[in-house]
Amino acid sequence: MSQYDPLIDSAAARLGSVLRRHGYQVTAAESCTAGGICEAITRVGGSSAWFQTGFVTYANQSKHRWLGVNEADLQTHGAVSEPVVRAMASGALGAAEADIAVAVSGIAGPDGGTADKPVGTVWFAWALRDGNVISSCRRLQGNRREVRAQTVLHALEGLIKAAEQLAVSQSSA
Repeated sequence: MSQYDPLIDSAAARLGSVLRRHGYQVTAAESCTAGGICEAITRVGGSSAWFQTGFVTYANQSKHRWLGVNEADLQTHGAVSEPVVRAMASGALGAAEADIAVAVSGIAGPDGGTADKPVGTVWFAWALRDGNVISSCRRLQGNRREVRAQTVLHALEGLIKAAEQLAVSQSSA
């Protein structure tokens, strides 16, 4: 058990409550977390009401094939980049026919980091069915397990914010 598990459980429960309240469907496109976000979402009883599909696209060819990420973006920017993670989120949203998607791609370690992208670098993107895509980069600290857990937690917290943002934009439309 990780020190982050209670925080992840709490965030997943809050996310489920928001999704249920608004009748939204959620999906995730995961690279460095390899299914951890989907697993956290489905820890919540009744999650089949708001979650049907998730994507683990660890390899670049999977990102391209299943999520429609442009091969040129993968070659030019690398998998751990803003253009790639934004495309992953948008691709997952469309493929899953969801209302909200999160995508993550990062370097969890212990190896694989560079001067430009050290271990702990993770790109996040949240895509909403209204066309809005929000992205951010975090530099997380800790070992591989801790970086992955922090990534899951931040992704869930961002999904909560995205769901609330979508609800506000829909109520004012």
